[in-house]
Amino acid sequence: MKLNNVMISCSSNVGLIRHNNEDMILVRNKFVRDENYSANISLKECDRFIMAVADGMGGYSAGEVASQEVLASLHFYIGDLPMKLSSAHFCEALVEWLHSTNATINTKGQLNRETYNMGTTLVAIIVYERRFFWINCGDSRIYRYRDGVLKQLSSDHSLNVLLGESKHSNTLTNCIGAGCDSPFIDIIEFTDDIQSDDVFLLCSDGLSDMVDDLHLSQLLSIDCDAPQLCQAAIDAGGFDNVSACKIKIV
Repeated sequence: MKLNNVMISCSSNVGLIRHNNEDMILVRNKFVRDENYSANISLKECDRFIMAVADGMGGYSAGEVASQEVLASLHFYIGDLPMKLSSAHFCEALVEWLHSTNATINTKGQLNRETYNMGTTLVAIIVYERRFFWINCGDSRIYRYRDGVLKQLSSDHSLNVLLGESKHSNTLTNCIGAGCDSPFIDIIEFTDDIQSDDVFLLCSDGLSDMVDDLHLSQLLSIDCDAPQLCQAAIDAGGFDNVSACKIKIV
């Protein structure tokens, strides 16, 4: 199927309880925090870019630093990759990036009080030479909304999923930094599985913990954009930072 455009709406909000926003969104070369942003990207003019959400963690400003540094690192890394890599070699390159970046974040996380033990989740859709990949590390999520059906594509890297219980929903088993010695990243190419008018949603757990799948599906069915999705989480209590990146492919 010939795909021409990617329509993007994103929003990142501190919520009602936290004092600072440790989430960050990246769309192409735009970093988004505490604001709304929209873009329409032509695949004819741009065949290599990233749409990503990172949910930082750590004391003081550590989470803010980790989420921004990881997204900036990924942005420059993807931009510097050679042309015409096979899908297998592209995936290998992402794994190399993960381990290098994890080591960097862990090292910086031991340098001073402000960045102590900093870390972040990462969920992203990466377009590389008109091929589409989604990646996940942590418990931020990617959903697909197609023909009225919402499906979570990623699997949370959390104790909740590992044990099949719900009481450990905020305990991560995998992330970038935060002292994690052996992080892993799920990488899926889905180029051949895209249908026109598919909608993908990248979000932090500030959205998925506050707005259940049924409510999310209802909001997407009436074409709510990212600011409206985040507002639903805030209306439900806004206990965490909330970030969403809604992506429609046509």
